[in-house]
Amino acid sequence: MNDDLAAALTARIDRTNELLERMLAEVAKTPSTHAIFVDAGYLYAAAGRLVAGTEDRRAFDLDAEGLIDALIDRARALFADSRLLRVYWYDGARRRIHTAEQQAIAELPDVKVRLGNLNASNQQKGVDSLIRTDLESLARHRAISDAALLGGDEDLVSAVEAAQGYGARVHLWGVEAPEGRNQAEPLLWEVDSQRTFDLDFFKPYVSRHTTAAYDATGTARPTREDVRFVGARIAAEWLASRGREALVELLPGHPYLPGSVDQDLLVEAEGLLQYSLRGQAELRRALRDGFWEHLGTQY
Repeated sequence: MNDDLAAALTARIDRTNELLERMLAEVAKTPSTHAIFVDAGYLYAAAGRLVAGTEDRRAFDLDAEGLIDALIDRARALFADSRLLRVYWYDGARRRIHTAEQQAIAELPDVKVRLGNLNASNQQKGVDSLIRTDLESLARHRAISDAALLGGDEDLVSAVEAAQGYGARVHLWGVEAPEGRNQAEPLLWEVDSQRTFDLDFFKPYVSRHTTAAYDATGTARPTREDVRFVGARIAAEWLASRGREALVELLPGHPYLPGSVDQDLLVEAEGLLQYSLRGQAELRRALRDGFWEHLGTQY
């Protein structure tokens, strides 16, 4: 090999190495992205059993909006250097037509509702394949680096394997089981990490159906403006007791509130209104809007 050819090859190798270093530097600067995948059938059954003692959805209310915010808040803490892509909510519906509750969930920010079918026995059909399709597609296109999967069915193993095959890490989230396990062992074996949420985590968001006190007293349903005003009032009291330093810490999470703050806001608002906001997605949003709007005027 003559000297000119050797020099040319060396120059090309150096150029290739330089381009590779630049590419790796750009990849290093790209923020990680995570998504949350919720099998609603598993969630309702397991959380209902844990908190209300029943898997029958008709016997309890689940505050999906509050729970989704809590899951987002938990993911933000676990994936500190990552941004949320969105929450995927998988559920079943007759002829894949949204129920009123599913429609309210679909209207939440950063939430995508995906529906499978319900058969005559109210069993979900096609949900696992939807989860696999989304997990695999997002991982293949490098849209996510981490997936938090809240589910327990063994059929999800193929979805986990598909995502991992494209380099994504899959973290299994579960609901504490009163007895034994409510997640398939093969699924536990395949994932990159496991985390179980306990009774205290779900208690604020699951409640058995009862006759509400405000029905007995005839208290009218508050308007959005009523609830927005209460949210602003609570924000003023919150700011007065905690100070501007707490406000500065809260602002980066807008429009989300940390789970503890959101739960305190809900409980205090229900006390002032003498009306339950559980399952009232529209009024819950009005409450948070009023809270944030007041804080916004103070910054």
